[in-house]
Amino acid sequence: MKKVEVLKLMDLVEDIRKLDELIELSRKNKTSAFVLNQYEAKKIKMVGSIINELANPPIQSMESYFLIKKILNKYYPNIAEDEQMNNSDIGKIVAVIEG
Repeated sequence: MKKVEVLKLMDLVEDIRKLDELIELSRKNKTSAFVLNQYEAKKIKMVGSIINELANPPIQSMESYFLIKKILNKYYPNIAEDEQMNNSDIGKIVAVIEG
């Protein structure tokens, strides 16, 4: 990976970390649901961006997939798998994976 790519990914991870802290602080301060939802949507978009970067050539590798797993575990640790299967299409894919 080029140094520029590493720095870009490190900056993105740092931005996600800061936003995650802001979300936690907002929850403690009972910020409005609308604002909290906006923060969560931005976090999802940022996590998606870093996943896209890591999953595409030339970065794509077993190591990059390991990083994706680490990111998901770090920023979405408390989400039960059942909650993730609300979408019937996703549930079908999970059934094939687990089958």
